[in-house]
Amino acid sequence: MGRILTPTIAAPDADITTTSSEARAWLRGLGLFFGYLAIILLAAILITFGVEAVLRGSPGQAFAFLIDPSRPAPATVALIALTLIGVDALTRRPTQSVLIVAPVLLLLAWIGHEKRFYLGDPPYPTDFLYARQIVELMPLMVVERPMTGLLIALATIAGAALLFLLWRRSRFLPKTGLVGRVARLAIAIPPLFYFATHMDYASHSPLRSSMKISPKMWDQTANYQHNGLILAFSLNVPMANVAAPVGYSAQSMEAIAMDAGAAFVPARRPDIIMVMSESFWDPKRLPGVEITPDPIAFTRSIQSGHTFSPEFGGMTANAEFEALTGFSNAFLPYGSIPYQQYVRGEIPSLASFLKEEGYATLAIHPFQSWFWNRGNVYEAFGFDRFLSEENMEPLEKRGRLASDAALTDLLISEADASDDPIFAFAVSLQNHGPYEPGRYPDERIDVKSDGGEAARAAIHTFSEGMMDSDLAFKRLIEWAQKRKRETVIVFFGDHLPPLGQTYVSTGFMERTVSNRFGPPEELTRERETPLSVWSNRKGTIEDIGTISPAFLPLHVLRAADMKHPFYTGFLDAVHERWAVIDRHLAVGQDGSTREGWGRGALLDPLLRDYRLIQYDTMFGSRHGTERLFPPANAPLVAGRNNRINW
Repeated sequence: MGRILTPTIAAPDADITTTSSEARAWLRGLGLFFGYLAIILLAAILITFGVEAVLRGSPGQAFAFLIDPSRPAPATVALIALTLIGVDALTRRPTQSVLIVAPVLLLLAWIGHEKRFYLGDPPYPTDFLYARQIVELMPLMVVERPMTGLLIALATIAGAALLFLLWRRSRFLPKTGLVGRVARLAIAIPPLFYFATHMDYASHSPLRSSMKISPKMWDQTANYQHNGLILAFSLNVPMANVAAPVGYSAQSMEAIAMDAGAAFVPARRPDIIMVMSESFWDPKRLPGVEITPDPIAFTRSIQSGHTFSPEFGGMTANAEFEALTGFSNAFLPYGSIPYQQYVRGEIPSLASFLKEEGYATLAIHPFQSWFWNRGNVYEAFGFDRFLSEENMEPLEKRGRLASDAALTDLLISEADASDDPIFAFAVSLQNHGPYEPGRYPDERIDVKSDGGEAARAAIHTFSEGMMDSDLAFKRLIEWAQKRKRETVIVFFGDHLPPLGQTYVSTGFMERTVSNRFGPPEELTRERETPLSVWSNRKGTIEDIGTISPAFLPLHVLRAADMKHPFYTGFLDAVHERWAVIDRHLAVGQDGSTREGWGRGALLDPLLRDYRLIQYDTMFGSRHGTERLFPPANAPLVAGRNNRINW
């Protein structure tokens, strides 16, 4: 009989063992993944808390932001968590993203905190355009706050060392496989992309509303207070793009009524000198302060009025932009810096107009030409030459910076040496803050203050600088009085000084910086700087009042008996109705005020046309340029272009 073959049957326990092992592995993997998500979520919460605590300067306020159901803290945490997951997919090691994302966001928060301390504004995406300026000014800030500077240096060294050690240890974390990396990207990228499409504040978004995100673009302090750093910063990203005003077209530009006539320059062509004096202001306005002698006695004696600066404590370039172009920052996105964002080609200015009329056009600033992008901007504005730190003989210093007296001597020598009529625009540097004690060893001023010794010392240093500026201005006027050539001089401050805690100590303001909006009388007090418009033929041009710097071209050309379709034509029509045009406040010539003038039905048709003209010239198709900025018929003076020096 043959062998009986019986089938071999595997032991049932083998399959069961294999299945349960796979299940355990799957469950273990799932547990690890959810554990990873829990760690990422916890890291995102801690980063959100840290960022808000640094920005706001208060852990309590940061905690209140996290637990307030009416504010979008959960959205912030979700965005940071998704970012961490996405970065982990790129680093291939779980949670390594924390060592990248957290330092970047905390650094941004610290920069924002310092910016609010000095300038009153939160951080904007446009701040990256002038990061080099901040680095250059760091030594000045450290001089004023040496202990803070030392702590920052020590914290930076300690933080960098800790980050280095943690990064080295993170290399021992297990690598994430391809499937895990793809899964992380699939989790992170779609919602981040979808969220990004809803960050245009100008369009309605149910997603934003459901997340409690409320764009408050008219009040950036409230914007950051409500939405937090990450979301408010993101809402400001689209503002770098200037959208066309409603109704902008060739037809709307043609419809703007203008009866300005042709440009006119008298045959005598007077010299025109404009001095924008750094932080020039009247310190006697501080309450409870006695200053003897009067540090700006001469300026006060020939004062024409005030400029209402668009900025406080800094951002000089924005006041300068208005003074040279006649355009207004009020028509540009909040936080923008036209010198760095928008000047990419030729833009009409006082310099380009006078250059066409045969003037030598000169800009002077005793610092480096890249600062505020001035080298490129002045060329785009039509200046023949720009004397900066790179191409001028070193000026004598007063304190740590080039003195106003030396700058005035340079202005005088350049004007005397010019065969052609000259338009010179100078930006001083001496009185740049901060105002540390002992900056000027030869004290001439006595200061008494109820605000404490720190405030008194800062006021004393600032007042010494104001006296120097005042004396330099006096010298410029005395020189012009002796000249045969007709000379027009304009002197004004760019903004109030960054005196910080001194404002609070003396009771001048409730905070260390000005509010962006508020009662008109409060804003006026916190933005006014002295203005003098003077001619050696007419004397002081009186009763100009308080005006936006954008109206300075009008008063300059009036003093010189010149006419221009935009500067003395259209601007004159606007100025007959409005004296100040700020983002949140318009002040009429009759003293009336209109807050929130730029929204909805409150927009005055004249201001609407002003906005259209500015957009058309700076960003649009220049439909109105031929009418508003016609080329001059006067021939250029031979040989003048040989003096160009960039």
